[in-house]
Amino acid sequence: MFAAALIVFRETLEAALFVGIIAAATKLLPRRSGWLAGGVAAGVAGALLLALTARQVSAWADGIGQDLVNIAILAVALTMLVWHCVWVSTHGRQMAMDARRIGHSLQDGPRKPWALSVVVALAVLREGAETVLFVAGSVTGGSPVGTASVLLACALGLAAGAVVGVGLYAGLSRIPTQKLFTATNVLIALLAASIASQLARALAQAGLIELGSAPLWDSSAWLSSDSALGTLLHALVGYDARPSALQLVFYLAVLASIYIGTRVVTRQLSIHALPQRTEAT
Repeated sequence: MFAAALIVFRETLEAALFVGIIAAATKLLPRRSGWLAGGVAAGVAGALLLALTARQVSAWADGIGQDLVNIAILAVALTMLVWHCVWVSTHGRQMAMDARRIGHSLQDGPRKPWALSVVVALAVLREGAETVLFVAGSVTGGSPVGTASVLLACALGLAAGAVVGVGLYAGLSRIPTQKLFTATNVLIALLAASIASQLARALAQAGLIELGSAPLWDSSAWLSSDSALGTLLHALVGYDARPSALQLVFYLAVLASIYIGTRVVTRQLSIHALPQRTEAT
């Protein structure tokens, strides 16, 4: 029963922290609650659908269909998070100065609100599918503790994960607006790097990449990935007790890409703004 609660807590925590950070980073956006709620609902619906068709999906591509779906979800989520980080890093100051201008930029600018729904839906879809599959397997597998106990444990894990996510959002929401974008952007960058690490592992598990797939070290004796703290660190910064060289390369490459992309876009914005300043003087 405790194992069931812990597994559901872990999956819920990852999704809840993700949604909480995105919600805090976009608290000034008009009608963002509706977009976020829509993303969560779409993710839950997709998770249920994926769980119901898991057997058929797994049979695709010589038995690695489920891995390919997981890789696709991770790749899309990673792309959108990297894009979000670069955009907020280069436009965060302007967003903090004028909240009304944010609504205008969402309608006419490159950062569309539907992107929030997509990235949230993908996060909930991935974690939700794993949770639904686990619960279904525990219930239909004849658990010795009984179906009612399994469902109760899962409900407790779900509630605990959601509470932690809400707590994180409440804490981030108290940060002054001027500093909020910096704080949340760092967290989102780490989330993107974490997803990159998971993508590397998924590629290795599917047999698509074999180079550098062996673990570099094993810190399970000091901090297991399945422990409460390990689960929290995995959700926040992508902690893995047995990471491979491929995972480390993907993790660092995404952080470097966000940093370089931010510098390049900032420089381009400065170049475009220079003629306007010259004309104004």
